[in-house]
Amino acid sequence: MENNIFLQLKEVSKRFGQVDALKSVSFSARQGEFLSILGPSGCGKTTALRVVAGLEIQDSGNVFINNTDVSSLGVSKRNVGIVFQSYALFPNLNAAKNIAYGLKGQASRQEITQKVEDLMDLVGLAGMGQKYPAQLSGGQQQRVALARAMALSPDLLLLDEPLSALDAKVRIKLRSEIRRLQQHLGVTTIMVTHDQEEALTMADRILVMNEGKLVQKGSPHQIYEQPATPFVASFIGSMNFMGKARKMEPGMYDICGRSFYVANENGTARLLNGDQATLAIRPEDVMIDSSEKQGQNLFPGRIETMEYRGSLFRLNLRLSTGGKIPVITADLPTEQIRRFSLQQDMPVTISLPPERLLVYEASPGERIHG
Repeated sequence: MENNIFLQLKEVSKRFGQVDALKSVSFSARQGEFLSILGPSGCGKTTALRVVAGLEIQDSGNVFINNTDVSSLGVSKRNVGIVFQSYALFPNLNAAKNIAYGLKGQASRQEITQKVEDLMDLVGLAGMGQKYPAQLSGGQQQRVALARAMALSPDLLLLDEPLSALDAKVRIKLRSEIRRLQQHLGVTTIMVTHDQEEALTMADRILVMNEGKLVQKGSPHQIYEQPATPFVASFIGSMNFMGKARKMEPGMYDICGRSFYVANENGTARLLNGDQATLAIRPEDVMIDSSEKQGQNLFPGRIETMEYRGSLFRLNLRLSTGGKIPVITADLPTEQIRRFSLQQDMPVTISLPPERLLVYEASPGERIHG
């Protein structure tokens, strides 16, 4: 194991009845890294976290924490702190006693009191130690749960959908606070979430899972800008898939008689001339202009619908000719809509920048990328 690798899963599989929850999953986390496991419900992400914690024992494979094989050890032997979606606070204990619960017998009363006060100050709850869970908001309860998880100075902090029960404004505030706390303490952290925005804004690296498999891993920027499969592309953000394309020559594809130029064909090296593929582009990368221009990937079209979203408009665009190319979605800043006086049914020039087009094999395998 590499010196800076603190957590490592090797070929871990877990089965529940007839369901393969994890299929030979391998990944690692460096010391002090914030890793997010992202995927839809039922993809295996929570099972992976529970295997790391020791709450579930894998059927095969190994788990290493700090260069020690803990594969057969229970949760009490792994020195992990766990924060659950439901907070799991003791309703009959006040906030201070909830945080101190695991410290009994570990230090003197004075030392415990001091540590609880320090932790409450760290999570922004100074002076609220005497309040009971029912007297705290959801965000405050989650802060208590975080402080309790950190009280025993765990080697690993495990977060299981920690913000999903909170409203939108509290989630945004708390995710920055959790990240700040994690960086301040330098604790290796694994967070499970189905919320792409949480993963993109909080994590150093993201692991994307689907159907019990790890399908891509990388930095938030890599995952968003270079999604390895159509599944990842559609799960992380919005994506236009432009129907079946046929490779004509390197960098050029045909859809319904129209030529599309692609600047970067990484990941499609196996495609030969004549092979089928899928072209894709993110809505924010689609550009339009009310003037008539000519050039690569410039097409006449029309604005079918416009949806106001505050700082931006979401437009559905239809190419004027060329058969069965589906409607293309574009996200344009409201300022640009005003500047060009764009309106529904207006003819426009649609630009699909060659450097922003992605190419996928027609039937890609779900290999691990990154």
